[in-house]
Amino acid sequence: MAVDRPRVADLVRQLLEAIGEDPDRPGLKQTPHRVAELYADFFAGVGEDASEPLSHTISVAQGPAPETLPSGPVVLRDVRFRSVCEHHLLPFAGRAHLAYLPAERVVGLGALPRVVDILASRPQVQERLGEQIADAIAHGLDARGVLVVLDASHECVTMRGGRQVDATTVTIAARGEFAEPAARAELIALIAGGAS
Repeated sequence: MAVDRPRVADLVRQLLEAIGEDPDRPGLKQTPHRVAELYADFFAGVGEDASEPLSHTISVAQGPAPETLPSGPVVLRDVRFRSVCEHHLLPFAGRAHLAYLPAERVVGLGALPRVVDILASRPQVQERLGEQIADAIAHGLDARGVLVVLDASHECVTMRGGRQVDATTVTIAARGEFAEPAARAELIALIAGGAS
């Protein structure tokens, strides 16, 4: 579902009036339209199928060396993401670290950040975002294991309340073989060793 830009612009105008501002003053005159464009970008993932980027898989069993099936995880670190917290409609942003243990099929590495982007581009909470990413990868690739570690800074923590400007939140979602503590610990150590 596409964002209704005219409606958003009208509501932003009403919001400006509600806080006592004049939406027709020079500095604010274009703000409703700018916010509408921003929201169209921030919420582009609403209604979009996050599994679609994973639909074009590559069979490793039918490749040039079919006896060489993957025995270890595929790890993609430092995937930048941004989202909007559904509690206060304030942004949060950080890095996603993704790992999956392939079965018979793999996917081009560019598909994984696209999954993150689709799911992050909707009102979210970080805890659910990690779980949704893990589920999309687990189901989309029939992976034997999936691990998603999100490390993000939330403006609802850094700019309001206690204003903890250096605080970040880390969440972990694990599926399949990576739900086992030993396997998960090994991957988290690998991610932490190279995370920036």
